Amino acid sequence: MITYKKSGVDIKSASIFKSKIKPLVRKSFRPEVLKDIGGFGSFFRLNRKKFRDPVLVSSSDGVGTKLKIAELANKHDTVGIDAVAMNVNDILCAGAEPLFFLDYIAFTKVKEEVLVDVVKGINNGCIESGCSLIGGETAQMPGMYGAGEYDIAGFCVGAIDRSQIIDGSAIRAGNLVIGLESSGIHSNGYSLVRKAFSQNELKRMSKELLTPTRIYVKQVLSLLPDKNIKGIAHITGGAFYDKIARILPHNTNVIIDKNSWGVPKIFRLIQNKGNVLQREMYHTLNMGIGMVLIVEKNSANSIIAKLKDKKLKSWIIGEVVKGKRQVEIV
Repeated sequence: MITYKKSGVDIKSASIFKSKIKPLVRKSFRPEVLKDIGGFGSFFRLNRKKFRDPVLVSSSDGVGTKLKIAELANKHDTVGIDAVAMNVNDILCAGAEPLFFLDYIAFTKVKEEVLVDVVKGINNGCIESGCSLIGGETAQMPGMYGAGEYDIAGFCVGAIDRSQIIDGSAIRAGNLVIGLESSGIHSNGYSLVRKAFSQNELKRMSKELLTPTRIYVKQVLSLLPDKNIKGIAHITGGAFYDKIARILPHNTNVIIDKNSWGVPKIFRLIQNKGNVLQREMYHTLNMGIGMVLIVEKNSANSIIAKLKDKKLKSWIIGEVVKGKRQVEIV
């Protein structure tokens, strides 16, 4: 006789897992959350006193092959932070405040304690960014993944007043580019990283490679009332060339001075071990800069000082010039 459990799906274990994470997830709830997790839908009441003409901003992203490092090292409590960071940092580029987050975890067969560690990371990322983990999906799919393998993706919704949206249209020649320090490789380029190093090297370096993506939400949101920030770019896949160009008006270029900050050693090691061209490095990896702000020239030093007060290093790394929506690294 065939049962669902014999087919590879254990509903009872899934129910036990959900009961364990409920008290954990509640720690991220904002006052706007109306219901506990576990229903057919998640409820979040928008604070209309805070947003006069609210626009919702959304993002969906995953962690990518960084999960292979987590599996190799058997360390799963930080990749959930990555899932949140990839999304909240993206909507932050519009100036939006993250409100709530939903996760998607898919696997064939994974130990329960691994799943709990993953959700702990997701919840910690939500707390750090000030948004609520209000629901998600845990999908057990026999045959889709090898034993012990899993995938994580997330979906985030934020809000901003329509008149406050930052879309890069106000960027002008003469503006300066501020680079915000990354916490390491973040969550992009791991297919390249895994190609450059052996399995033994990856395992030996796993602590550094699993450093979670830095979340910039609270520091950057604190700068927005001054209205000196004209554009924000999250340096992820496509890195400097693609992500900065995305926010530029058609009549501008950005010139980045690669000597204006100290590139962390891990990036040089990747470049040397993998024999990677410089352009490929700056087109794939963040090179120590996780986010850039394009700002009024006369406000740059004050912004750097404010970020320093919030324990975040930053540097003037470039300038905006007339051009055709391109990025040059010199």
